[in-house]
Amino acid sequence: MAIGAACATMLTLWSPAAHARTAEEDHPATLAALTAFHAAAGPGAAIHAGDGDESWTLSAGTGTINTDRPIKSDEHFRIGSQTKTFTAAVVLQLVDEGTVSLDAPIADYLPGVVTGNGYDGTRITVRHLLQHTSGLAVYNPDPAIVAPIPNPDGTYDLAESVRKGLSRAPVSAPGAGFTYSNNNYLVLGMLIERMTGKPVHEAITSRVIEPLGLSRTVFPAPGNRTLPTPAANGYHGVRVGTFYLWTPALTYDPSLYSSMGAMISTLEDLTSFYQALTAGRVVSAASLAEMEKVWEAEPGTGGGVGLGLGKYKLSCDTVAWGHNGAVPGYFSQTLVTKDGRHASVVTNVLFQLNRPDSQLLELLDTALCEDVSERS
Repeated sequence: MAIGAACATMLTLWSPAAHARTAEEDHPATLAALTAFHAAAGPGAAIHAGDGDESWTLSAGTGTINTDRPIKSDEHFRIGSQTKTFTAAVVLQLVDEGTVSLDAPIADYLPGVVTGNGYDGTRITVRHLLQHTSGLAVYNPDPAIVAPIPNPDGTYDLAESVRKGLSRAPVSAPGAGFTYSNNNYLVLGMLIERMTGKPVHEAITSRVIEPLGLSRTVFPAPGNRTLPTPAANGYHGVRVGTFYLWTPALTYDPSLYSSMGAMISTLEDLTSFYQALTAGRVVSAASLAEMEKVWEAEPGTGGGVGLGLGKYKLSCDTVAWGHNGAVPGYFSQTLVTKDGRHASVVTNVLFQLNRPDSQLLELLDTALCEDVSERS
């Protein structure tokens, strides 16, 4: 446990190659945004960013409390809901292969699964699940508070997790509105398992992780609680002004989050994945176009929610695509643009209150737009 008062912020520019210039000289605006984010975030925070020509990393604070060890871009952390984009990609691959249709009812593939308590799987389509417009209730598993009944070995079955989520009544009719529910992607995990004949962690590994050469990305099997090294350690905590309290994050079995949030990766690998996806190297051009059809939760903002991808309108009049992730111990987000710009951020704490969402988006926007003369 660490208790203290922050007197100053330690900032380090880390890069695989030596760099003659200081962080302040190279990326002063992003450095300032990182400082502001870190002041509202965990023990450490880092951003890996760049364009089509070069990448760079800025880090503030530490990846391990009571040490001076800045988070690096090749260190592992739990990516939470960024897992959803990997899951969506495999579902769209199945669409490309003709075994799944986006607008078919989920009951066609998983009869009797999404049913009861007001749910009707004959009216909820695969697209609805991917876009969080299914009407499934909000479901946020937590190892200490909300979880399905575990197996004797402490792992969780996908089907049992889905049933736990469906114990809460629908929030809307299918297609009538947007409600972010993790259960959508647990159902999609069951769909992947049914159509591929493999556990979802194996399907995503063989179809996405291995073909892209993401050597530091892992979808752990049920029962594997190990965080590979090197790693940024995750924490629970509170921060009030300059005062903070950090304790190690609870361990949990990855099958609790499964296809909606179980994966482990690095800032570098996440960048490579989103760049490959948006360049058409993971799914077909037609399927990528479907992923990029967005539900505009706030019309007129230029952003929205696609199929496992979020659309963000940047201040430099550019569109970026990506997803965020929040899981015990970590809060992260990755955005990429079609012209090669990229930014991936992590902090090693997840606050239940006062989560620094606005500071995170400002940091990402600053990094992606720092070479543009005018920002809106």
